[in-house]
Amino acid sequence: MTERVPVLLSSSSVFPEPTAAAFQMAAHLGFDGVEVMVWTDVVSQDAGALQGLAAHYGVPVMSVHAPCLLVTQRVWSPDPWERLRRAAILAEKLGAPNVVVHPPFTWQRDYAKRFQEGLHKMTLKHPGLTFAVENMYPVKMAGRDFVPYVPGWNPVETGYDAYTLDISHCAAARTDPIAMAASMGDKLAHLHLGDGSGEGRDEHLVPGRGNMPCAEVLAGLSKSGFRGSVALEVATRKSSSRAEREADLAESLRFAREHLGVLTSH
Repeated sequence: MTERVPVLLSSSSVFPEPTAAAFQMAAHLGFDGVEVMVWTDVVSQDAGALQGLAAHYGVPVMSVHAPCLLVTQRVWSPDPWERLRRAAILAEKLGAPNVVVHPPFTWQRDYAKRFQEGLHKMTLKHPGLTFAVENMYPVKMAGRDFVPYVPGWNPVETGYDAYTLDISHCAAARTDPIAMAASMGDKLAHLHLGDGSGEGRDEHLVPGRGNMPCAEVLAGLSKSGFRGSVALEVATRKSSSRAEREADLAESLRFAREHLGVLTSH
C-alpha cells in the first residue's frame, strides 16, 4: 500500500481572489487539501464558513496559517497569543493537524520573551496539533540587512518542537533549503513550496521558474519518509485572468507530485 505526501493549495496563492476561490480551484485542479491563510478576509477567520466550503467542494483544510503577517496584526486581537490561540481552535474545529506560525517580530518584546516556552505549553494544551515555526529572512532597509525577528530569522537556531520550511524564504535569506531541511531533521513537519531567484527577495515563484533546488528538496522529503504535508505558496497576483492563475497552479501541482513521488506506508 502506498500513500503520497498531500499537496495543499495555500489560500494565499489565489490572492487577490478571496479565500473561497482557493477551495474552488483546489477542487478543480485536484489538490489534496487547502492551507487557510488567516487574514483580513472574514471567511478565512470563520470556522463555519470554512467547514461549509470544505464540504461543498470536497477539499479538506489540512493546515491553518496563523495571522502573523504585518497586515494581520489586528486580526482577531492585537495580542499575538490570542491570535495563535484562536488559530489553534480554528484548526481543531476544521480537523487540520497543522498550524503554521512565524517567529516573533522584534517589537513584540513580551511575546518574544515567552515564545519558546509559550509555544510548548500551547502544544501541550492542543495535543492533536503541530505548531510548525517557519523560517523567515532578513529585509533590506537603507541598503543594509535588517532582521525583524527575535531572536532571528532561522528558528532552528532557537529550537522548537516542529518546523515549516519555506523555500522562497530560503532564497530571500540566501541560504540553502537542502541544508535547512537537514538541520530541521525529523522536526520538519510542513513545507511551503515556492521558488526564488536567490537574489535576496521573497518572490514565491512557480517551482521550477527560479534558481532554488525545489525538485531536490521534494525528492529528499520523499526519500526520508516525510510524514507531513506540502503547501503550494506562490504569488499569482499579477495573473491577468483566472485561467492564467489556474494554469500556474496546475503547473505547480504537477511539479510537486512529479518530484515527491509516493511513500510506502508502514
